[in-house]
Amino acid sequence: MADVQTLNEGRQPTEGQARLARMIADGSTDPRRPQAVQTVPASDYTDPARWQREKSAMFERLPQVIAPSALLPEPGMAVPHDATGRPLLLTRDTDGKAHIFLNVCRHRGTRLVEGQEAACAKRLVCPYHAWTYRLDGTLLALPRPETFPGMDKADMGLVELPSMEEGGLIWFSPFADADFADARAVSEDIGAFGTADLHLFRRKLHTVHGNWKLIMDAFLESYHVTRLHAKTIGPFFKDGITAGDTVGPHMRSAVGRLEEMDGVDLDDMASLRRVVTFAYQLLPATIVIPSPDYINIMVLMPQSEKLTLVEDFMLIPEPPATDKARDHWERSWALLDGGVFASEDFRAAELGQQGLSSGAVEHVTLGTLEGGVRAFADAVEEALRAAN
Repeated sequence: MADVQTLNEGRQPTEGQARLARMIADGSTDPRRPQAVQTVPASDYTDPARWQREKSAMFERLPQVIAPSALLPEPGMAVPHDATGRPLLLTRDTDGKAHIFLNVCRHRGTRLVEGQEAACAKRLVCPYHAWTYRLDGTLLALPRPETFPGMDKADMGLVELPSMEEGGLIWFSPFADADFADARAVSEDIGAFGTADLHLFRRKLHTVHGNWKLIMDAFLESYHVTRLHAKTIGPFFKDGITAGDTVGPHMRSAVGRLEEMDGVDLDDMASLRRVVTFAYQLLPATIVIPSPDYINIMVLMPQSEKLTLVEDFMLIPEPPATDKARDHWERSWALLDGGVFASEDFRAAELGQQGLSSGAVEHVTLGTLEGGVRAFADAVEEALRAAN
């Protein structure tokens, strides 16, 4: 089983990652930390009209993570994906390039590929009339082509959405003119953890009866860590020892683990990850958490103002080679996905939705350790303004 040293051998943190770690080691005050109580309107989480604005301005325009590269580890693979509300099809063509298509045959609009799991596929064949496509989306063949006089196969390829693969993440946007510059910058930063070389151990789709921002909020502050997670991961962390900054509109934070940092080489990735846990909150709605020897990527796909699908991916250094290795990773998966995320973070979001929907409070109140929540709310507001 690959350990944390093997996983990070020869890797160094980025300048930004090392800076946050040194802030924690030096006891520096996070410059983002507010000096006064702040608030966010409760209606931001409960108003259906507000959700429709967010959907139009963000989820129908901005680049967003759809999956880790590890979902399609080899050329010649395809996986249907429906949780965004669109029938998508992710492929990796024979040259290794990732694509995002609408999972719709160009002939009669039939769903092209059924199922939900990644599978090897040399070509994509429509189940209705057997129109056949390459994994790069081009129409390869169709039965009785003479019955379509004047039709050029080159004009009948699958509808492809703008996409980008960088640092072990696959991004897409439904918006034709999407700018992926900020997505590329933060992906390169996340790629410093070796994300592109990891193996997908597990993925699970969760249904959370809460606003998507309530889920994001749980990963934007450390005030709750030793309290909400008191019986799971809380004992591994120092209380409120955190630092954060931004990469474009995306947020990057670091939390001090219980281990002492004196004498630790913070320019060595393996050493750094033993004493600091990073978290990335990618606009609009993705969370990346590199634990010491694996990475969780959670992709949030809001369905309404009070319902969110969350797909959790766990990436590990290599496929388990022994029963002992598999048992180790199964226990890690059960702790984070089921114990921490589902039973604690997601449940807290559901309880928050219930409380805010009652109208009992007009705004959520944020202390000085929760400045990330207000900063993220400001980033959402900026996205709404930019779309107008």
